[in-house]
Order: sequence, then structure tokens, then C-alpha cells
Amino acid sequence: MLLSDNLNILKTYLHSKNWISENEEVIKAEKPGNGNMNFTLRVYISTGKTFIIKQSRDYVEKYPSIAAPVERAITEGKFYEFTQTNKKLHSFMPDIFGIDEVNNIIVTQDLGLANDFTNLYKSKQQISTDEITSIIEYLSELHRSFRSETPNPIFANRAMRALNHEHIFIYPLMEENGFDLDNILKGLQKVAMEYKTDRDFKNIVKNLGEVYLSDGNYLLHGDYYLGSFLRSNRGVKIIDPEFCFYGYAEFDLGVLIAHLKMSEQSQKTIELAITNYKKSDDFNEILLNQFIGVEIMRRIIGIAQLPLTLSLEKRVDLLKEAKSLITNA
Repeated sequence: MLLSDNLNILKTYLHSKNWISENEEVIKAEKPGNGNMNFTLRVYISTGKTFIIKQSRDYVEKYPSIAAPVERAITEGKFYEFTQTNKKLHSFMPDIFGIDEVNNIIVTQDLGLANDFTNLYKSKQQISTDEITSIIEYLSELHRSFRSETPNPIFANRAMRALNHEHIFIYPLMEENGFDLDNILKGLQKVAMEYKTDRDFKNIVKNLGEVYLSDGNYLLHGDYYLGSFLRSNRGVKIIDPEFCFYGYAEFDLGVLIAHLKMSEQSQKTIELAITNYKKSDDFNEILLNQFIGVEIMRRIIGIAQLPLTLSLEKRVDLLKEAKSLITNA
């Protein structure tokens, strides 16, 4: 079954799963935001309640030509179930109401007309101290509370990791990948070739990719960037953990710091994030810096572009910083 915004189809399906009662009607369905990966609807019920229903398909919703693991919504639903035994983490995430493993559909709490943080890439606005504190509090709690020497196999998530690995560590540095960066910003393709043709640099990135693919002891959100945070009337909320897996804690924090840099957050905010994160004894600062650098690199010269308004000169500076972080130069 493929979800549809057809109200009759929705009503029949929701009744069949007992997610709404027989006397409840679906009166409206709309897209809740500009998600990339999945088909998602906000559903309005005649009794006044609303919820979010999400289906993952065997392709990326925004880019149907890109294949993606079809079960990713189920992984997300199980992440919510697994982590919400922790009250602090539960307070940051939507409730999970239902999981349909046959059709790769989940139903979650509607967090209201909340906005994500992606406007920061182009607005020059700053994240507040309370917001960055909450974002780091969640990450510290997730990594500390679900650390395990024998990771739960439910969250191996190897197919999604393979997809992410391709777009983070491989695709951006392919000399011929069919993606002309001059269509993003004139002159960017020439800049990118400096990195695409640097064999030593590419080998370091390749080795980092192997670290990413290897199993670690920390449950990660897996996509901890500004699009996964919501500003709601109940504070910061964390969503979209479909890339979750057991890996290295440095990856989640590294991705976050990279996006703080690309959205031109203040050095004070970046330092606050790094200082407030509760590091374990085995935390590796060099690996953190390398993951920061890789995320910057792939977002500037890879296909997963952000709504950046940065000049070519600023992107060049960020790429130089990224290379330095990756090579520890």
C-alpha cells in the first residue's frame, strides 16, 4: 500500500489499523514541511486530534531517481520506542502511536506548527543559548544512556549507512559524478577539483568512511543537523532518526558542529556546544575534527546541498578549514 492524501483511502487505512475509531473521520491531510526522504502527512481527525503519518518508499521522496532502503521509517519508529524509556529523551521527541511493518508506515505525535532550524543557513540568525544547550543535552543523554558493548542488532541499519556512506565519503570526491557544482555557484566546480584530484586527501576520507561503516558502542541519531531540530511551543524537539545506528559518538557531534559553522554561528556557540557535550573516556578529539571536516566538505561539494547563501570565497575558506581538520594539518 502507498499512502495518499486521498481522504477516503486514508480513512479506510486508519480504520483498518484501529488508529482511529469507526466514528472518526479524516477531514484534512497536508504536508507538514519540506522533508526529503519520506512521504509525510499531517492528518486532521473530526474529533479534533491531529497526528503525523509517514511512509518510507524504496526511493528518496524528493529525488525519486535515488534508491533508498524501504524499511527506514520502521527503524525510526523503533528508535522512538527504544529510547523513550528514558524520560529526558522522551521529552525531546514525538510520541510513537503506531508501526505498520508490512507497509513501512509509522504514526507519531503532531508537534504542532513547528519550524526546523534550516532557515539559519541563510538568515544570519543565531541559535539561542537555551536552544544549543537543549540540542547538546539530548545528544549527551542519548550517547550516555544507550552505550552498549553489545549493540542492539535492530539498529545496525546497514543499508541506510551504506547510502549515507556513498553520499558523504565517496560521491563528493568522484572526479566525474555528473553533478556540475557551477549550477550551485559559479566557480565551485573548479574549487572542488582541487579536492577530487588530491589522492592523499581522498585516501584519508576513504579511511574515515570505513570508520563510519564499522560498529561502535554508541547509539547515534545519525543525521544530527539543523533539519532534525524543531522549534516548537514546548521548546526544542528532535525528529527524523532514520539514519540511527550504533557507531562512534564523534560522528553525531561532528555533524552538528559542521552545521553550526556552515550556518555561521558564533564561535561562542560552537565552543558552548563542545564544552557542554558530556564526553566519555574514549572520546577522540582528532576523530571529532575529521568528522566535522568531512561533513563540511560533502555539504559544499556533494549532492546533498544546503540552502546556503555563502559566497564562493567563504565556501573556499570552509573547504580549507575542512581539509585541515581532516588531515590534522
